[in-house]
Amino acid sequence: MKPSRRISVAPMMDWSDRHCRLFHRHISRHTWLYTEMVTTGSLLHGDVARQLDFNQEEHPVALQLGGSDPAELAHSAKLGEQWGYDEINLNCGCPSERVQKGSFGACLMSEPTLVADCVKAMRDAVSIDVTVKHRIGIDDVQSYDFVRDFVGTVADAGCSTFVVHARNAILKGFTPRENREIPPLKYDYAYQLKKDFPQLEILINGGIKTTAEIDLHLQHVDGVMLGREAYHNPYLMANFDARYYGDDSPVKTREEVIRAMLPYIRQQLIVHYRDGRGLKLNGITRHMLGLTMGMVGARAFRQTLSDTKKLALGNPDILLDALLRVEQSAQDHEMHLITHPPHQTLST
Repeated sequence: MKPSRRISVAPMMDWSDRHCRLFHRHISRHTWLYTEMVTTGSLLHGDVARQLDFNQEEHPVALQLGGSDPAELAHSAKLGEQWGYDEINLNCGCPSERVQKGSFGACLMSEPTLVADCVKAMRDAVSIDVTVKHRIGIDDVQSYDFVRDFVGTVADAGCSTFVVHARNAILKGFTPRENREIPPLKYDYAYQLKKDFPQLEILINGGIKTTAEIDLHLQHVDGVMLGREAYHNPYLMANFDARYYGDDSPVKTREEVIRAMLPYIRQQLIVHYRDGRGLKLNGITRHMLGLTMGMVGARAFRQTLSDTKKLALGNPDILLDALLRVEQSAQDHEMHLITHPPHQTLST
């Protein structure tokens, strides 16, 4: 049975690397994971192993590609399949200047026929799914017809899964961060796409933060993709397996997640020391800063994992020290409540 994309974590530049994805996998067994965008140029002319190597525990995991040349994308997709990825995703949503100079990302939404050619070339090259992540419009184009026609043209080339970031991409004048926050969200556009193309798998992305919001969206579309919330508040995913996949296996506690990561971190530090890449401890622990979000002691946890002197020692046990500070903060908070109970007013 093919794994379901009911819930997924977005491809996020500088964030969703293999270390982050493995960390997320220890929290949720079924949530679909995506790589950072990998450009075709980096695969054609760079270190393929460095770009594509991943941990087998990450499955299901998709490779997101950035490019606009059908032949180069087909070659890159084939590499992705050979390396064992479960899906190839084409980026048609990134608005950064670097991507615009390469004439791919969100720029491609103005060229649906080219995107269709790219999809066809990749589908001819691989046997795994080829999907597209896109915006609902670019610059001042506000009409639903624009995204409807884009999806229709690309679907005709054989793409059956679309990840809809429900905002416009502003190609000039906005930073990537502003593009994630300022253009208004129009979830109804994604809902309408599902109505107009019921045979397609439609996933929605953009500004989604809570399980209540996820539940609402799943009444209208096939799947939800989380972005920054999954990164900043990763333990939100702890109940996803049971809630969205019917898997009642025991959920790992935060401590169990940390202890599961420790052998991997030690192994990675040794491997990268030997190969000269110089991976630093915070290259992995930085992805774990939000693990205790919402808990008493979360600030102490983050402070410990941001201590440059301790990080420089390269000892992964800093994670256990950080967890101990959370426990101490919780005990201190409980004692404070005992000795300083909240004022109560008597009703008359």
